[in-house]
Order: sequence, then C-alpha cells, then structure tokens
Amino acid sequence: MRIFIVLSRFPYPLEKGDKLRAYHQIKHLAKNHEIILCCLTVNNVKESHKRELLKHCSHLYIFKLSKIKVAFNLLKAFFSKKPFQVHYFYDKKIQKSIDEVIVKHVPKRIYCQLIRVTEYVKKYSIIPKTLDYMDALSKGMERRMEVSNIILRPFIKLEYRRLVEYESHIFDHFESKTIISTQDLNELKHPSKKNIHVIPNGIDCAHFKPLEIPKEYDIVFIGNMAYPPNIESGTMIVKKILPKLRKNNNAIKVLLSGANPHFRIRSLESKSVHVTGWVEDIRESYAKGRVFLAPMTIGTGLQNKLLEAMAMKLPCITSELANNSLGAVEGSEILVGTTNNEYAEHVSRLLNDQTFYEKIAKNGYNFVIKKFNWKTTSERLESIIIGQI
Repeated sequence: MRIFIVLSRFPYPLEKGDKLRAYHQIKHLAKNHEIILCCLTVNNVKESHKRELLKHCSHLYIFKLSKIKVAFNLLKAFFSKKPFQVHYFYDKKIQKSIDEVIVKHVPKRIYCQLIRVTEYVKKYSIIPKTLDYMDALSKGMERRMEVSNIILRPFIKLEYRRLVEYESHIFDHFESKTIISTQDLNELKHPSKKNIHVIPNGIDCAHFKPLEIPKEYDIVFIGNMAYPPNIESGTMIVKKILPKLRKNNNAIKVLLSGANPHFRIRSLESKSVHVTGWVEDIRESYAKGRVFLAPMTIGTGLQNKLLEAMAMKLPCITSELANNSLGAVEGSEILVGTTNNEYAEHVSRLLNDQTFYEKIAKNGYNFVIKKFNWKTTSERLESIIIGQI
C-alpha cells in the first residue's frame, strides 16, 4: 500500500522525540508498504541524512520554510483563531506542491505527525487519514504558563486556548487518531477522545544497551537542550538539587548532554557541571553517568530519555508527571520525586547503596525491554493506518 507521510521536521538525525518516533515508524512501515515522505524544514538537510531516509522511502520531498514567510505568518496569526504553530508551518506555495505530490502518487493512506501539519491534508476526504497527535500540546502549553515570565505569559496563554480548540476541531477531519500515552489522551477535550489509539514509543534495544566505559559523572541528564522542559529540568538539577547533595558530597559531578544548549544551560557550566552540546554518540553520555535524573515539571508525552537510560541499565529518577506516561513501578523500577529534597535523597541513596542501585537498574532495564519496543508499537500503528483496527 502506498502511504503518504507528512512531518513538520526532517526525521534525522535522531536528536528530538518527534524525529525518533517518526523515523522508527517509517522504518517499520516501509517493510510492507511504499512510503512517500514529505518533510518541512527551516534548515538545509545534509545529503547523508537524505540517503538515510531514502533507504526506507521510495520518494522524498523536502520543503524549506522561508524564515521571512514564517515571521509574516506569525504576525498574521494574531488575527486568526488557529494556533501560532499551525501558522508557523503553513505555506500556500508548499500547499500547492503537496497537492501536486498527492495527485502524482495517488496514495491509499495519509499519515500526519502532529497537528501543526494537518492543514495541508485535511481537505482530502476520499483518502483515509491518520493523525498522530503524539502529545497533548495544549496541556504542555498550559504547564509552560506556570513557569513563563510575565512578558511571554499572555502569548502562551493565547496559544494554549487556541490549541485546546484546534486539537478538538481537527479530530473530525481524520478517520483514525493516535497519541503517545493515556495521560496525554485524557488531556484532550474532544467528546470522542476514547477512540484515539495509544501508541507509545519504543526503544532500539540493539542500539541502546549497557556499555562498559568508565563512570565520570554522578548525575547525567540528556535531551535537546533548547527544549523548554529540558531547560527547566537542567536548571533545576544544578541550581536546586545539586546544592543539597553537596552538603554531604562536595565532589559530586553532573553531565548535561544534548544538542543546541540554550544560554541558560550553557551558563550552568562549572568545574562540577559539564555541558556537552551535540555529541556524535549519545550512548556514551548515558554510560558515563551513574544515575539518570530527569525532574520533568513541564511538557507532555513519553520521555524517550527515560527509555534510553533504562535500556542502558542506569537507575532512573524522575517526576510523577513523567512517570505517569511511562508507568514504571515506583520504588522498584524507578524512583519518583516531588520536591528538591526528595530528588537529592534518591540520588544519595543510589550512590551510597550498591544493592539498591543494582535493583533499580536491573528492574528498570527489564521493564523497558518487556514493555517498549518499536516492532510491537509500529505493528499496531500499521494496523490502524491500513484500517485493520
């Protein structure tokens, strides 16, 4: 079956959650179907990255968003009811090109990742369409309001209200819908949201596995360091949790690793805190840490960083918010904190109790290997797209 896929980013390299999800889903779908991939981007795409996707796609179309046009669209958005991010990614010229691609290839199914690209295909009522909400973006925006400054808060509040309405509006334009977790599903407002299928992420266990390299850091936190929830978490680790740990261990060291570090993250660099920026093999960053700490306070969805850390047999500590999507057993497969003191206590116990350390690491590893794998989740997605579920 010929499937037309629309993404808001080019899904390689795998430094962001939406890219990771899209890449592995495409890789699986391509085993049984012809994939026509359409990606939007604001940056140039390397030829080597294109070749990686062409291993799985019969045709690849990349449409570059003009930064000037994006700025103009965002200004126009003030006079619209649609979310700013929908305006950000929409371009009439790209719409015409996508229409031409659909006419040329006549796909049997359409699959969109994230509501921000749905405007391009919602008019195609004859072709069965699947929307991957992925996250409840409105809820993520609502949480950002709580930590935003007084200048940005009105704009974030406006985007939150628009997202709530648009998430519900776009629901009826797609025959089938998916989302990453039950927690995110419950945050949507549509009366028929129970018909949305929960498709969690998986983990590439052949890639993310324990590595025998020296441990250089007591705490490691990994993610795209330009993403607001990761900025908040990294800042919280260094400014709120680390000082409490230093009362008993002044030599404790922290690694913050991931692409595009925001200036707030870069400013945390010190003798005891190392900020890497982009690394070629993120597995080495995981493996250099003794404990993985992810005190997520905002954001939505299933945290890939936790899956990867657990698959590499790192004992993990996170927030109730993040574990609600993950579903690991607290105190056995993962540790959950609600205050800075609790996070510090969890870190100290893991660093000082080897038996407990090994228990959490082993149980977390077994949990991820059993429950999360791309083959199972992608097979279910395939059944939804082709109409067997």
